[in-house]
Amino acid sequence: MIRRGLIILALIILPVFASAQTEAEKIAELREQIKVLEEQKQQLQGTIAQTAEQAATLKDQVQHLKNQINALQIQMQLTGKKIDQTSLEINGVEGNISETQKKINYQKDSISQLLLYLHKRDNENLVGLLLKSLNFSDYFNQQQYALTVNQKLVGLVNELQDNEQQLNDHKNDLESKKKSLESLKREQSVQKNSLASVQSDKDNLLKATKGQEAQYQKLLAQVEDQENQFFTQLRELETHVIQGGLYIVHVTAEPLPKKGTKMFEWPQSVKRITQGYGCTSYARCGSKRGAYGGAPHNGVDMASGFSTPIKAIADGKIIANGKNDGWGNWVAIQHPNQYNLVSVYAHMSALSFLQVGTEIHSGEVIGYEGNTGNAEGSHLHLSVYKDFFTYINEKKDQLYFNYFDGSINPLDYL
Repeated sequence: MIRRGLIILALIILPVFASAQTEAEKIAELREQIKVLEEQKQQLQGTIAQTAEQAATLKDQVQHLKNQINALQIQMQLTGKKIDQTSLEINGVEGNISETQKKINYQKDSISQLLLYLHKRDNENLVGLLLKSLNFSDYFNQQQYALTVNQKLVGLVNELQDNEQQLNDHKNDLESKKKSLESLKREQSVQKNSLASVQSDKDNLLKATKGQEAQYQKLLAQVEDQENQFFTQLRELETHVIQGGLYIVHVTAEPLPKKGTKMFEWPQSVKRITQGYGCTSYARCGSKRGAYGGAPHNGVDMASGFSTPIKAIADGKIIANGKNDGWGNWVAIQHPNQYNLVSVYAHMSALSFLQVGTEIHSGEVIGYEGNTGNAEGSHLHLSVYKDFFTYINEKKDQLYFNYFDGSINPLDYL
């Protein structure tokens, strides 16, 4: 009876492989589909960056918007596939947790029964054991059996410890996948809003220009004039803030390393720049009709497509964010480990859920590409500051950050 009990105790509950195998096949199939969509997305992002540079005519601009619509549709498919895959993976992990918990419960029951057997045996004296045995041979067999039981007990305890560690690993994995699923659902929501926005931009552009190139060029000139006026007023406002020390946040960097020190990651996967730093052809430095009031461009612009995730270029902490007429949705991150520099990301379609004071890791999503604020088409404006400050524009009751002076070329350190 005892031997039969030990055989039962030694059994391990086996998982059902049929459903797991089917789930694994589904995940493998989804991964293949994701791979294809990723390739299509990369190709379209390159095309978008190229047409953003060339969108000097109505035809180019319409094509640019069409490319963005196509890219958003692919991104939505891609995100949907990732959501499906992550959901399947969550189901698999939950199944692993259930099976591991069953093993743990079984092993605990087995251990308690083995301990009970050894306890009973330890409480019997030698004479009693000899009298219960048919002969000395039977007595020594029972002694050997007790030793086997003890060894089995040690083995079960070790297995129990391993399974409990495995259970904790599964639970951590589950939490990670659930966070990933939440992030993907937020991204999907942003993409839906972005698609509607770009389609609206295309319709409004054709309506405003009536499909005429002359009307489009007139519209471009108006936008440039508005941009020039904005930066002229901004210069006066910043001078007033500096003279009065009216800062909300003020961060100054340490002495910088030599140019070419690669201490920052790129904020987007596509590294095609639509406008560089400094006196670009668009900035027209010194000109009264210069795009930035005659000042140089204080960052770099890059375009990967509306609602493309934007990532922090290094570890740091969010020190300011907001929305204003000039920069749209923007975020500023202080990087104490990178000489206390500050990176700023502007014109985003939406910010992430992260708040001021949040610690950020390199590569963490902080928002999504857009064309909010004073922007001509979807792109990310990235600035890096050695002297950064924020202030309130009282006329508009909005939070601004400094544009003139204080910035460095991000390309020197990306």
